[in-house]
Amino acid sequence: MKMRAARMVELGRMVCEEAEVRLPGEGELLVRNDMASICGSDLHQVMMGIALPEFPQAHGYPGHEGIGVVAESRDERFQPGDRVLTVPQPPASYCFAEYQTLPADFCVDLPQDGASAHLLMAQQLGTVIFALRRHPVDLVGKSAMVMGQGSAGLFFAYLLKRAGAVQVIVSDLSEARLAVSRRMGADLALKANGDNVRESVMAATGGEGVDFLVEAVGTKETLLESVHLVRPGAEMVLFGLPDSSEPVPISFHHFFHKRVRAYSTYGAQFERGLKSFRAAVDLIHRGEIDVSPLVSHILPIEEIDRALHMAHDRSDNAIKVSLRFDGA
Repeated sequence: MKMRAARMVELGRMVCEEAEVRLPGEGELLVRNDMASICGSDLHQVMMGIALPEFPQAHGYPGHEGIGVVAESRDERFQPGDRVLTVPQPPASYCFAEYQTLPADFCVDLPQDGASAHLLMAQQLGTVIFALRRHPVDLVGKSAMVMGQGSAGLFFAYLLKRAGAVQVIVSDLSEARLAVSRRMGADLALKANGDNVRESVMAATGGEGVDFLVEAVGTKETLLESVHLVRPGAEMVLFGLPDSSEPVPISFHHFFHKRVRAYSTYGAQFERGLKSFRAAVDLIHRGEIDVSPLVSHILPIEEIDRALHMAHDRSDNAIKVSLRFDGA
């Protein structure tokens, strides 16, 4: 059986080709994809060449945010026709294809109703929920900041406000993303290359800095600046992937003297029962979070290269760029 599938053929370029569908083995599912989304970590590989296998890559790689219907099951937990969110971990990340074959352990059963474009956002939201659950922090009455307002940063802003933060500050280069931030719970939205972010944060926090900070960008500049935005004894989540595989700088003098506690997080796909992804599905399905402002662009799989460049360049006010497989 043949399918349409994206394939990375050189750094910064993917094409849509016809490829063979791999049938599932024991414990696997064959899923017919409705949609897939482009994650920032995909861009790190495709556009920056970080942690890349040799060219050409496998069809569908490195996509890992997908939603579709089970076409064939070799696992008793799923039946053909079941609707699923797919959250594969490399080397099983082949969501940029009309069909994907993956271990059933990387699939979350979904309600039959609900827009695919919205429920697909549960993958990114689930990783953010997982990050906060791994290192719980009491935010009631405290200040918090999120550097970066891509889909993950927007979800962090929503969850921090929901957790009781009295003040949520965000920063980003995109006016379009900052506009969505205000709808997701941000009290103060700062233009990263226009406003004096450090000065503004200090003014908003009485000169002390925030109690809790999420770095969701990953550039050398934001990682270096992050420690200057927190108060002594603050906590930080380093969520953004660095834009280089080389060592990145940190102002250790300030980190040390401020007694900052910082942690990274990884591996939501290996959480037992995929509880964080299920919680994300529930929030979206029950309408407790409106993800529609995040779904900015949906392109056909044939336009994979345009979609990747749009997501990378943030052109046309892109926030979350997704792919569809309906052939239209």
